[in-house]
Amino acid sequence: MANQNSRHGQSTPASRTFVSDTLVVVNFKTYEEAHGASAVELARIMEGLETDARLVAAVSPLDLAQVVQAAPNLEVWCQHMDPIGFGSNTGWINPETAIQWGASGTLINHAEHKVSLEHVAMLLDQVPEGFQVCACAADTDEARALAALVPTYVAVEPPELIGGDVSVTSADPGVVSSTAEAVKETNDDVGVLCGAGVKTGADVAMAVELGTSGVLLASGVTKSSDQAAALTNLVSLL
Repeated sequence: MANQNSRHGQSTPASRTFVSDTLVVVNFKTYEEAHGASAVELARIMEGLETDARLVAAVSPLDLAQVVQAAPNLEVWCQHMDPIGFGSNTGWINPETAIQWGASGTLINHAEHKVSLEHVAMLLDQVPEGFQVCACAADTDEARALAALVPTYVAVEPPELIGGDVSVTSADPGVVSSTAEAVKETNDDVGVLCGAGVKTGADVAMAVELGTSGVLLASGVTKSSDQAAALTNLVSLL
């Protein structure tokens, strides 16, 4: 369902510009510590952090408008979108509505919300030029297939490591480096992220050393008893 503002057409109206460097995407998921008022508070912490890293909050569509309003200088993505327009689409997430409420990007095909390649392709055709789309992959083969669709980023996250205590950069550095190589071979314009178990500045630094543009993480920040300290640690070596 392409529209006149597709990625291959016009830019997003009134889009915000963010400093681009090492990317740290914090997925709020539906954790109690990162939804509703807690999502707003975490977003404010992220916005106030002094760092050269590019911080992104990936939030529930239910929290999107309030987070954008509370932290106007923070880049905010939606956790998922569907390639649908206005009409009879109960329970689906319309990209145009999310963009109106301030989303500048989205995750898609996360391990906890898998979709088809066709779903990803249709979404990419629908969203405006400049809108950030991070397609998640379980392994190098899926990453290569997604990269061929030319999202902004492909994030490799081995499902068995998600939410664990060991970072993918330590448990399986080979999948990170091989994915970075595969994505770049497929389309050099597509950035690469890695995730699963990422919690420390050393994890982020290793991700960059392995060839990525940054990381996608969740519990390392959201479940921390001191979210500000956890964020500071994450960007400490950048």
